[in-house]
Parts: sequence; structure tokens; C-alpha cells
Amino acid sequence: MEPILDAWNAPPGYPVLTRADVHVWKSALNPPMPLVRDLERLLAPEERDRADRFGRAEDRRRFTVGRGVLRTILGRYLGREPDQLHFRYNPSGKPGLSAETGSHSIRFNVSHTRDIALHAVTIGREIGVDIERIRADIGTEEIAARIFSAREVAALCALPHSSRLEAFFTCWTRKEAYLKARGEGLSLPLDRFTVSLAPGHPAALLEVLDDPEETTRWSLRQLFPGADHVAALAVEGCDWRLKCWQWGGYV
Repeated sequence: MEPILDAWNAPPGYPVLTRADVHVWKSALNPPMPLVRDLERLLAPEERDRADRFGRAEDRRRFTVGRGVLRTILGRYLGREPDQLHFRYNPSGKPGLSAETGSHSIRFNVSHTRDIALHAVTIGREIGVDIERIRADIGTEEIAARIFSAREVAALCALPHSSRLEAFFTCWTRKEAYLKARGEGLSLPLDRFTVSLAPGHPAALLEVLDDPEETTRWSLRQLFPGADHVAALAVEGCDWRLKCWQWGGYV
């Protein structure tokens, strides 16, 4: 069953993550400044340097809080101090935990939009997550015609006009989550695979051109992070259960 809008529960003291579990954490990226400073202290020097390269203060804050929250979440699962974690990146930039951290099996992915972040965590499965704020100030149908698959464009145009804006962002987040789960960047063009997009219909990977077995390898799930936002999760395999947690501001 997909989570409903208010299903972001407070986590247990020590959440248990097995190979049958997928956990998604939602956090705010605009906490009080004392908490921002506490989270900043958890970052590695290269992360602080990266934060300093952002031109706007709000972008520096969002990066700092997002990375600090990620460290606190992963530290709980690993039983490690958050500031002792080390990350590596694949050739396409997807992050993972380094060998020296001591766990090759934990997989995670992160997405944020403005002041909401989602952190998805699992064991032994590739995973991707994406969140977007629904915006009416972009040419959704023109963009879809350029980059979506022909099947998606047809499905979008078949919807009532009142449903197309949400459907566009629903499609976008599902495609992004799938690409992030694969960890290959844009090596697979957006028009070479098709996802479901109609509001109220189950999330699904419907077709991957030149690789029909992909649709059985992955499962998609819609998430409900809050009003005016849509989100999606892509997970390797089908035999998993989802739990959604609200990060509680601990460090």
C-alpha cells in the first residue's frame, strides 16, 4: 500500500532495516540556526568547502542541512558517529558509502526541492528517489514533447487539461528516480523508457527500449511528501516493504 499524505511517522529509537525494507526519511531544510550549526559540525572538510562554493546563503544552508541529516540517518543504521562516515562516488556522481565505513550493503539516495529533502535507504538493492515542487510557470507540454517518450506524451495529452500539470511532474519524478537508481546519469535518454503518469494510477516502469527485462527488475512507488509536491521511489526488485519516517531534528 502506498503511503498517504500524513503517513510520515516518527521513527522508533533504533529503526531496523532488513533486506526486505525500504525506508524513506523526510526532513525540513530550514531548521533553526542552532541546529544548522550542529549539522555543519558533522560535515567533512570537503563538504564544507562545497557548501562555501554556493553563492546564495539559502543554498549553502540546504546543502549543509541535507548532508548533515544524511549523516545522522546513516549513522543510526551503522552504529557509527555521523562525522566518521566516508562517501565515495561512482563515475556518474551517485554517492555511496566508502569501504572504510564498513558497510558495502547499505544503499541510499537523496533528493530535495526548496526546503524538503527525502533520504531513501535500503540494504542490497539499488535505489533512487526524486521530489519536485509542482510549478505552473514552465511549459510542461512543450518540455514533454521534447524529452518524454512518445507513449508518455500521448498519455499526457489524453488527460484533461486540469490534470496535466500534476501528471507532468509525476512522470518527471518517476523517470528521475529510475535513472538515479540505475546510477548511470543520462546515459539512458529520457525518451528511451516509459513510466506511468496518470494521477491515481499505480507507479510503474512500463517499457525500456532495447532492454525489456528492465521492467521486471525494478519497481516504482509514488510518495506523498506534502501539498504541492510530488515524489517517486525506484527500487531494485519487488519483494520489499516501505516505511516512511519524519526526521526528528536529532544530531
